[in-house]
Formats: sequence, structure tokens, C-alpha cells
Amino acid sequence: MSRTWRHDVVAGITVGIVALPLALAFGVASGVGAEAGLITAVVAGLIAAVFGGSPVQVSGPTGAMVVVLVPIVATYGASAVIVVGVMAGVILIIAGLARLGRTVTFIPWPVIEGFTVGIAIIIFLQQIPLVIGGESAHSSVVASTWNSIGMADWGAAGWSLIVVGIVALIMVIVPRLTSAIPGSIVAIVVVTVWAEAFAIPLTRIGAVPSSLPAPSLPSLDWAVVVDIGPAALAVAALAGIESLLSARVATTMAVAGRYDPDRELVGQGLASVASAAFGGMPATGAIARTAVNVRSGGRTRLSAITHALVLIAVIYVASAPVSRIPLAALAAVLMVTAVRMVPRGAMVLILKSTRSDAAIFLVTIAVTVAFDLIEAVAIGIVATAVFALRSLARSSGIHREELPGPSQPHDGAIALFRLDGALFFGAAERIMERISAVHGARVIIIRMSGMQFLDATGAHILVDIAHSLDARGIHLILKGIQPEHHRLVARVGLPASVDICADLSESIRRARMRSASGDSLTSGN
Repeated sequence: MSRTWRHDVVAGITVGIVALPLALAFGVASGVGAEAGLITAVVAGLIAAVFGGSPVQVSGPTGAMVVVLVPIVATYGASAVIVVGVMAGVILIIAGLARLGRTVTFIPWPVIEGFTVGIAIIIFLQQIPLVIGGESAHSSVVASTWNSIGMADWGAAGWSLIVVGIVALIMVIVPRLTSAIPGSIVAIVVVTVWAEAFAIPLTRIGAVPSSLPAPSLPSLDWAVVVDIGPAALAVAALAGIESLLSARVATTMAVAGRYDPDRELVGQGLASVASAAFGGMPATGAIARTAVNVRSGGRTRLSAITHALVLIAVIYVASAPVSRIPLAALAAVLMVTAVRMVPRGAMVLILKSTRSDAAIFLVTIAVTVAFDLIEAVAIGIVATAVFALRSLARSSGIHREELPGPSQPHDGAIALFRLDGALFFGAAERIMERISAVHGARVIIIRMSGMQFLDATGAHILVDIAHSLDARGIHLILKGIQPEHHRLVARVGLPASVDICADLSESIRRARMRSASGDSLTSGN
């Protein structure tokens, strides 16, 4: 921090300015009011910055959380959000202490990148109604944007479009000239001064709350707790997943070291409890504000702390000048940020890799934009699992081989197979059909040293194969089966007549003895 504190402070100021209208808007959209949104940005932003697991994460109210909170407010009232916030926070703290944060590592790379692109698209689309007017209250961001375009007064929207162009141009040019001051701050100051000096008819941020309430804990009625328990679980799941994914994405954008997922869950849980105590709403790591923080030079927790302090200062000191910032300027900052968030290199690599990974990537983007984060992650993981199982099944199989060395009498009655990959539910039936189709053999050897995985279905199929061959008078020898696999098939019921051999030469010796003697039903030897 001693080396980067200036950049952290500037980044925190930038994020604080960007976060202000978002906090107000998310509070209103969720049904708990603008003040609750601002309280959440201040309290949760400060607590998560101190106790969270990412040095660059910025937390506060988010659009994804609004989607979950709206039905809670409609069903139980705005006061229920405080109870949900406390319950969800406690759940997150328990999850962090139980070290469940690493579960995010099971989310595949195409899903992470698809989520990032989807969020970038949502951030960009959410700004369009703010710029052109004609905002629609439709629940889908795509439908809302489309309806806004159809309802827009393009004559009145002309000034806002000019502001967007100016801000975008400044944010592109300033970094090429100097890295001392973020282009976003320069752009906002220039546009605000210009709009005030020439009385440009632009929508401003408007009045903001002038104080914070005193903290207090809600009274928890057991009946209410039981009723809203599922809602609290949903809020906790969303807060955990969104925060961990945001922190993970942030590590790819910043040279700020790794994040601690378990500490991040605890920090977000404490932030939601503290926010609820002040009358706020549940919070999550906010990828938009985190991206602004990183792009503006934030590298330590000081930037997120500064962001919260800026919002406190706005509440008590600078509400008047900040209220004059055009909303179109802030929308433009987020539009540019959204474009910069898109991982172009990763997109090219994923689309050029395999068709299944490309499909997972595109499906995750589509579901993130059309529905929500949790569904996108769930569908992405399920799709990845399906493709992985299909690939594993294709790479698994059984192959007929010739007996090594010079041929001996009765070798024609011996069938040697090599089992590769995995014997699991996705490949077991195909392997059973291949072995059962063998005719004329009195002894079958299955080489299993190359088998990497065996599940209960595969063990059951192997036992069925042994019983089927035994009923046909064919002796089965398993060569090189791993000890853990042997224990599994033994528990499932492997017949005692099956021979277990450690090496191929011993397996062939026993097979030739049985083939020569014609005693295919006797075990031992």
C-alpha cells in the first residue's frame, strides 16, 4: 500500500462516484428505497473491504440481488429484507468457516469467461435506457433495452448521446497521455462542468440522503424465519457465487495477488449482517464497481475503503455538487468499462478449442443475459459435466488383443482384452456388450491396469460379466486390477471363480492351463 496508495485513493474516489447512482437505483428497484441502497454501498462496502478475501473487490447492492429481493419485498414487505440479510449473512459466515469457498474452483473456465462476458453485456445494456430515456420496467434486461429503444424520444436523447461520446473519447485518450489520473474522473468532471456552464438539458443524479440511521438489530420471529428461510438460502447462494466469481474475475484483471475464497465468504457475510443492522439490503461483490476499481488503478483494500468513505462524504458534505453529475456521464463510464471487461483473448482461445467448450461458453453468456447468474452457472456446470462424461465415455473402451509371444496350442480358446479409461455408467453397457459377444473362447483375460476410474455401476457390470461368462462355461481372469477397484467389485459380489493376477505372463499361463485342461468351471490353480 505504501507504493500504490495514491492510485488506490484515486481509484476509490472514482468507484465512489460511479457507485453512487447505482446504489440509489438498486435500492429503489428492489423496493426498499434509495436510502437503503446507499446504506448498503457504504456499510457493506466498508466491512467487505476490511474483512473480505480480495484486495480489489468492491461490494454493495447489485442488479442480480435486486432480482432476488423484489419477490421477497412483494410477499413479506420491505422489513423482511433486513431479516433475510441477517440470515443470509450468517449462512455465508458459516460457509466460509466450513471452507466451502473453494467450491468455486469447480466452475470451469468457459463458464467463468462466459459469465464475465454475460455480465459485461448486461452492464452495457442496463445503461442504454439511462442514456436514451424511455425506460421500461420489464424484468429482462434485453426486453427492457429493446422497449426503451422503441419508446425513446431521440430528439431529447441527443444531448445524452453526445455526453456518452465525449466521455468515451476522454477515457480512451487520457490513459495514452498520463496514468496519474483515471480518464473516468477527467471525463466526469469535464462533462459536468460543461453541462452546468451551458445549462445543457441533461438528467442529473438528483438529491441524495443526508445522513445514516443508527444501527439496530431486527426482531426475529421464528415463524417468519421459517417462512423466509428458503429466500435467505437463495440470497446467500447468490451472494456467495457472485462474490466469488467477481473476485476470481478480478484476479485476472489486476496484479494484486490471489484472493482467499473462504475469507471472502466470511467478509461478505459480515457485510450483509452489518448492512441489515443499518437498514440496508444484502450485498455482494460487484463486478462492475470492481472492474472500475481495477481499471482506475486500485490494487489494495484502501481503494474499496476509500470508495465507502467517499459515499459517506457525499452523504454528509458533498451531496449538492454530486447531485449535478449527469447520469449519462456515469452510464458512459460503465459502458466503456463493460467493453473493457470482455476477455477478447480468452474468447478466441475458447472458441478455437473444442466445440463442447465453445458451446458451454456461448450457453453461459446467453443464460446470464436472459436469466440470471445462478442459473447460468448451474447450466454451465451441468453442460460441462455432460460433455466431460461424453468425452470420458468415448475415450473409454475395451480392445481385443493378440496373445504376446509365440503361439501355443489351445491359444485360440483364449481371448485377451485391454480395458482403457473408465468403467462407469456412461461406458459400462457398451463394454459388457463387447465382451458378451465373444464366441468360441473358454478363457477371457481382461487387462485392467490401464483403467483409471471405476464406479458402482461399472463394478456391477463387471460382476454381471463374470456371472454371465461363468454361466456359459467361460473362465474370467482379471489382470492388474487396482486394489481399490478390487475392493469395490468384491463388495458388489465378484464370484470366487474369477482369477486375479498381477501381471500378464501369469494371466496367460493360467489361461493356457485352463484351456489345455478344458476345466473352465474350476477355480483355483
